[in-house]
Amino acid sequence: MAPAFLILLAVLAYPILYTVEISFSELDLATFLPSEWVGWDNYETVLTDERFWHSLKVTGIYLAFAMPLQMVLGFAIAFLVNAEWRGRGLIRALFLIPMVVAPVVAGGLWRMMLDPLWGITNYLLGLLGVGPLDWFGDATLAMATIVLIDTWRWTPFVTLIATAGLLSLPQDVFEAAEIDGANWWVMLRHITLPLLVPIIAAAFVVRWLGAVKMFDIVLASTLGGPGRATNVINLFIYQEAFRGLKFAESAAMSVVVLIITMVLTAIFLRASRQLEARY
Repeated sequence: MAPAFLILLAVLAYPILYTVEISFSELDLATFLPSEWVGWDNYETVLTDERFWHSLKVTGIYLAFAMPLQMVLGFAIAFLVNAEWRGRGLIRALFLIPMVVAPVVAGGLWRMMLDPLWGITNYLLGLLGVGPLDWFGDATLAMATIVLIDTWRWTPFVTLIATAGLLSLPQDVFEAAEIDGANWWVMLRHITLPLLVPIIAAAFVVRWLGAVKMFDIVLASTLGGPGRATNVINLFIYQEAFRGLKFAESAAMSVVVLIITMVLTAIFLRASRQLEARY
């Protein structure tokens, strides 16, 4: 196990420790080495920065809408493609296409399709007597657009996990319930969902860890606008580091976000274990 451990140490542990070290120091931009130990000053600056808290709030709003939407749609589609009907294999394959599209490419394509002047989306809505809509110019609509783009891209991932979970369920339980006269709703509520609790928990945690890192799609589509309406925390850290050259403060922001993510992930895992034990 030594080679794998050393690779993980180099790829994961060293960058994290280097980031933590920078967060307590002033960074020499000529050598990218800590030049002066400043203690908690960078964290004090970050935690009193209104823009940092605003970006956390924006990220929270995005997560509050995107996560439930992706989970519900992903499992609902998995139930549909798991049913016996002709052509479901082809639909499964085609449905995975959004997941393999690069996030920056996806954001750029959606920006072109949703362009208020020459985008095809507003053209189609115009044929129905709706619009045109300024998808990226209105704060509320821009956030909804980001959520929808991310849902379009990552719902297939949830569907893939849910489909694998459904295929692994023991069929004899369902056959016994059907013999006893249980309808589809009773089997869904009292058999399928309880058996899927570990799969739902795993899909949620994996998707949560990916959603917290939202960056590419926002960068390619809205650049955090209009104003700061879609300026998620990772984009804000990027802007502060590579545009404002505030690497030490950005490192402190990254450490704070890492701690928040770890705490929330631990809460989710604990809740999932309790829910699994309940069923």
